[in-house]
Amino acid sequence: MKHTLGELAAFLGGELQGPADLSIEGLAPIDQATPRDITFITQRRFARLADQSRAAAFIVSPEYARLARPLIIVPHPYLAYARVAALFAPPVRRWPGISELAYLGPEVALGQEVSVAPLVFIGSGVRLGDRVTIMPGCVINDAVRIGADTLIYPNVTIRERCTVGERCIIHSGTVIGSDGFGFVPQDAGHVKIPQLGTVVIEDDVEIGANCTIDRGALGATRVGRGVKMDNLVHLAHNVEVGEYSLLVAQVGVSGSTKLGKRVTLAGQVGLTGHIELGDGVQVGAQSGVHRSVPPGETVSGTPARPHREWLQTMSHLPKLPDLYQRLKRLEQDVRALSARLNQEKEISKLKTGNLEP
Repeated sequence: MKHTLGELAAFLGGELQGPADLSIEGLAPIDQATPRDITFITQRRFARLADQSRAAAFIVSPEYARLARPLIIVPHPYLAYARVAALFAPPVRRWPGISELAYLGPEVALGQEVSVAPLVFIGSGVRLGDRVTIMPGCVINDAVRIGADTLIYPNVTIRERCTVGERCIIHSGTVIGSDGFGFVPQDAGHVKIPQLGTVVIEDDVEIGANCTIDRGALGATRVGRGVKMDNLVHLAHNVEVGEYSLLVAQVGVSGSTKLGKRVTLAGQVGLTGHIELGDGVQVGAQSGVHRSVPPGETVSGTPARPHREWLQTMSHLPKLPDLYQRLKRLEQDVRALSARLNQEKEISKLKTGNLEP
């Protein structure tokens, strides 16, 4: 796929500096670009590579508008890069229509231009919106609802009665609607609590590979509009994730915890159950959060604490071996001084003839 530099500038709403008819065939990093590629600069360290780069053109901010190279000047180069990358991305391969090797249960309702690949199982009463794409090996159980333009990659399981919104992307190996972890401990074993709820995924959500989202014990586990989840994320029963939140790889959220809007959980964060994180909360990588966090706070560590406080604590850790040795020496000095004082007291008593303790 080819575009001219002028076409790209118009698409981005950017200022063109260079030949409008310059042909662009791809997008590449600044140090790997060829004379057929466009690249982008988001940081000063990349700008230093511009003179050596073979790229045909650059997407830059006004800060770098003086570069003597063909440019598209935009306020937000990283956003512009994302939009251009979408132009050059290869289209997702869709099975033409419904494969004869797919199973569709009774009373399935299909929108227009639905794509169902071979070896897909679709249960009874399922509703698929327009242009839904379901790739091989997926299991869509009874009474599931999937909105228009949603893409489901191979080997995804969506259990009964769950709902997925429009324009969602669900990557391979993810399970939506598995049973929540609910048991009543008894002397004779653990009695399972039936998980009677559902999962609701709202519009424009992307869920990474091998994620698990448990159905509610009662009511719904809910993932809000525009949420983006990385690979290997687990949401327990009745969790609520607010709109436009980001959950990075290996995050685990315990049951009935609520996340506000635009919350960010970095990699390997763990949240205990029945707490709330307010709008805009950010949690640093590998943190353990055991209490609710007010809106706008940034926390880190286990147990999580304000980020600046955690940084101060971490800055002292390398000093601990030296502090330990110093403490040992001080203890030895104190013991020696105490023994000396006791000895001097005994000598004083002998000199004065006062032998009483």
